[in-house]
Amino acid sequence: MLRPGGACLALLALLAVLLNWPAAIRAQVDTGVAVESTDPAPASGDAPAEPMRAILQGLDKTTARVSTVEVPVGDIARFGTLEIVARACQKKPPTEPPESAAFLEITDVRPDSPAVRIFSGWMFASTPALSALEHPVYDIWVIDCRKGEAASPPADVEPEPLPVPDESGEIPEDSEAAPAD
Repeated sequence: MLRPGGACLALLALLAVLLNWPAAIRAQVDTGVAVESTDPAPASGDAPAEPMRAILQGLDKTTARVSTVEVPVGDIARFGTLEIVARACQKKPPTEPPESAAFLEITDVRPDSPAVRIFSGWMFASTPALSALEHPVYDIWVIDCRKGEAASPPADVEPEPLPVPDESGEIPEDSEAAPAD
């Protein structure tokens, strides 16, 4: 028979087993403290493991722009006034139902006031409303977890402007791009 508090621990243990999380992530969830990986170090001839990146999307509600943000685990990325730190990122293997989850710490940093932690917890790609960021200007949600280096430019890089058509509606081949506003 379980004690009243033991039911929650049993449920957490079952969830950890079902999701097949590594021991380091289970320890982080149970204690709330980030721990080093308990996986054995690669052999001297093996290459080190590729770093994980959390792939997020963010919505700026004032401009209605959606941007993709890539955050390497342990690094900081900025989206507007938000600083996003990915502490862990997990992805199910292809043989199991698709799921990606990231442990994020999001802080609102404004120049006129002290920094305020507005979110700390797991976000799941399949159910973004389960633990959503509540902010009046920004929405952030998890898309995926990937290994390796970033493949796309940072979210704050603006695309080059498109060329301007001439009076006939044709785009000259040697024309410069339209001047930025």
